[in-house]
Amino acid sequence: MLAALLCGASLALAGAPAMAQSDGISTFKAVPKRAAAAAQAAAQRDLAQFVSQQMQLRGTSGTPVDFPLEINDMQDLKDAKIGYGFPVYTIDPNELLAGRGSMKQMAKATGQWRFVILLNQRPIGMATVELNNGNYETVAYGAAVLAKDVDASMGYYGDAERSNVRFVRIYQARSDLLEVVGRDDGRTRYAPLHSARESLLMQQRSVKEGKASEALMDEADILQPLRSAVKQTMDASK
Repeated sequence: MLAALLCGASLALAGAPAMAQSDGISTFKAVPKRAAAAAQAAAQRDLAQFVSQQMQLRGTSGTPVDFPLEINDMQDLKDAKIGYGFPVYTIDPNELLAGRGSMKQMAKATGQWRFVILLNQRPIGMATVELNNGNYETVAYGAAVLAKDVDASMGYYGDAERSNVRFVRIYQARSDLLEVVGRDDGRTRYAPLHSARESLLMQQRSVKEGKASEALMDEADILQPLRSAVKQTMDASK
């Protein structure tokens, strides 16, 4: 299990988990509280075990090499904590190419959760949690770049409960997006995260003070680059 966690530490966009059903509502309030609590409890339990195992294997001090979390010293692990989490959504590639509705309507829950791991309130990585044989368990640690990107974006665009944002991963485009429902106008727009900016060759839009919504992209602006990337991937796999 430990080897699997370490091997899965990178931002793996290739394998999409099976999708659960979703009504397309862009809010965390649609996620059952019981599932959210069970996933978080698993993340906390598994992180405690991971920390104990790693300190036994690597020692309690010193700079770790090839470690999935962004820490300067093994002692830092003792203060690492599971922060907030969110479900991962995705869009079926065939539906995306066919345009069978808006991206908001097409996005479905995958059943996977990501939890930001914090060290003194600073994101140092993420825990990936999945349901296995009826129980949630952590399957990977890592993605420090994504953790920092998500944390900053949720801070800019999310409300106090982060109920107006969803994390959407388009596996075939190697792209992560933050779907944002405007708190003032109710419009659905998107913030391309690090992987999407790299994969789709997009520039990060600056967030002006008091005008965070101006850095977001309308669906019309991001849909064609996504479709092109998805089509290229699917054509290459034939």
